[in-house]
Amino acid sequence: MSDEHPNITLLQSVNLRDIASAKDVFSEDFVWHFFNPELPDIQGDYVGLAGLGSFFEKMRSRTKGSFRVRPVSITAVGDELVITHVKDTMTMDDQDIEVDAVVVWRFVNGRIAEAWDIPAVHDARVVDRSQ
Repeated sequence: MSDEHPNITLLQSVNLRDIASAKDVFSEDFVWHFFNPELPDIQGDYVGLAGLGSFFEKMRSRTKGSFRVRPVSITAVGDELVITHVKDTMTMDDQDIEVDAVVVWRFVNGRIAEAWDIPAVHDARVVDRSQ
């Protein structure tokens, strides 16, 4: 049995609800890339911790506070990349939605330098909560 990769341990220490507490985990010029043509008002690059916080604030605002990220799997790829599979849930336009996404995290000098958030926009599912 091998130990967990240090980049996975570092990533799991991040609390997305308290980005400011993770300032030592991210590089100063960190960039969050969000690809989603279905959300053109949110799609784009977010720089630094303030940018990352802005992205999550926009998602909370657009989903009336319902946006949640549930990790499914996490895999280190060499010593620079970590790939996470997540399920995002949210309510948009009065519909409960679940979306698979992958986030590719890049680590440089023991810090998170960049991340690409790629949702499966054509495979989003409306969730029936009445059952």
